[in-house]
Amino acid sequence: MKQLFFIRHGETDNNKASIIQGRSLDASINELGSIQAKAIRDALEPFEIQKIVASGLCRTHETVQPLAEQRKLEIEKYPELDELDFGILEGKVFTEIRDQVMEVHEQWKGGNVDFAPENGESPRQTFTRASRKVVEVLESSEEEHIVFMIHGRLIRILLSEWLGHGLHNMHKIEHQNGAINRLTWEDGKFEAVELNKTDHLLELV
Repeated sequence: MKQLFFIRHGETDNNKASIIQGRSLDASINELGSIQAKAIRDALEPFEIQKIVASGLCRTHETVQPLAEQRKLEIEKYPELDELDFGILEGKVFTEIRDQVMEVHEQWKGGNVDFAPENGESPRQTFTRASRKVVEVLESSEEEHIVFMIHGRLIRILLSEWLGHGLHNMHKIEHQNGAINRLTWEDGKFEAVELNKTDHLLELV
């Protein structure tokens, strides 16, 4: 049985300003994000982390770097684990395009998980590329304790489907920058152990 940790990257200035990052904005983490990165490293201290996997975007690399340095592990980087592509919505402040964003979310909540923002990706497309890569990594790895440093919407997409809720219920999966989700994987099946763990973040300023 593999022990898996799916973690959302640390805060960026875009997160702080409610700017939609998606897949095209390759922003670095900010000062708080760096503090969160160290808190994640410390929270994983009890576990024998043997492999570290991240998306192709620098905010995930930077967040998992303290852990990689501590454990003397390389970061395996895969663009298939990038955030959902929000198309023309990326780079815009949420409050300025609230109606457009809510229309997208209502389509998804209503079950139209093949709906994509203009020039972007649908949840089903995103799940297909990312889940395939995760399973490929798991099937080819002898390591038992693996960290996946990825993105908020992607975490919602993957967990909602893996845990049997369905993509249309992904909005019910809670997440925040630096939150840890612990799962097991055995015989091709994912099981939740602890979701949206944030106690390591509570005293950060």
